Amino acid sequence: MDGGAAAASRITAFLAEHASDYDAVVTTQDWHVDPGHHFSDHPDFVDSWPPHCVAGSPGAEFHRNLDVAEVDAMFRKGQYTAAYSGFEGHLAQYGDAAGDTGDSATLDDWLREHRIGAVDVAGIATDYCVRATALDAARSGYATRVLTGLCAGIADDLGPTYEELKGSGIALA
Repeated sequence: MDGGAAAASRITAFLAEHASDYDAVVTTQDWHVDPGHHFSDHPDFVDSWPPHCVAGSPGAEFHRNLDVAEVDAMFRKGQYTAAYSGFEGHLAQYGDAAGDTGDSATLDDWLREHRIGAVDVAGIATDYCVRATALDAARSGYATRVLTGLCAGIADDLGPTYEELKGSGIALA
């Protein structure tokens, strides 16, 4: 997607300077095994998309510009259904190519276990996965902030997404 590589580079630079400011750094990752109608040969780019992030494929891996050295936990989502929010994901083990993590901790479980009360969200796509993750974080009671400079969106105009986030009590930085 346009801007994704640059967002990965900005996140890496940010973490190089600020990872120690956080109690934990986690990632979320689309990891589609068979997401049903989420994949389409004729996608509407709202509910259906061309095949992407197929589990075990190079397209499902983190971009080479994203250094995950500071990452404490990784959550995979969307194995068998469409999943936009990181809160729909489950804890994965590094090197677990199968990615079938349905019985492991959710992001919410993990954050609560580690006594995390505030969440900063960055990544792609601002108007889909970042938006859904931030909204779920706020609904789950976390002080939530989206680091807009560390994101990339699909839409040309992200104004409506930003307004929705602000209207839900989410800070934009």
